[in-house]
Amino acid sequence: MTDTATSTQITQIGTVMVPVSDQDRAIEFYVEKLGFEKRTDIPFGHGDRWVEVAPAHAATTVALVPPREGEPVGIETRIGFTTTDVDADHARLQAHGVDVDDAVMRMGDPVPPMVFFRDPDGNRYMIVERT
Repeated sequence: MTDTATSTQITQIGTVMVPVSDQDRAIEFYVEKLGFEKRTDIPFGHGDRWVEVAPAHAATTVALVPPREGEPVGIETRIGFTTTDVDADHARLQAHGVDVDDAVMRMGDPVPPMVFFRDPDGNRYMIVERT
């Protein structure tokens, strides 16, 4: 049990930040190939831009951010997305030319079916079927 005297008031994950080399290319990938919504695209600071995308109705967003100075893109990002039909999503990603694994992984119960894909910067993502 969490000690309420030392815990924060954090209640959920709001945004996951993913470094990308080209925000426009990343938007195209997430919106056109994954079917996400572009939630935010606003300029700030001195020529910077804050971009957030997310699956429809999702509370958590993915911020597509330029890397900090000296930070690489395509680092081993580990984000898992949930689906109700991993086979349909796998087929859709293949049809849209996404760098997706050749087959859905099926390890048997209690591990759900899953598949991995990569964005144009090489960030790796997982889609897990939850019914």
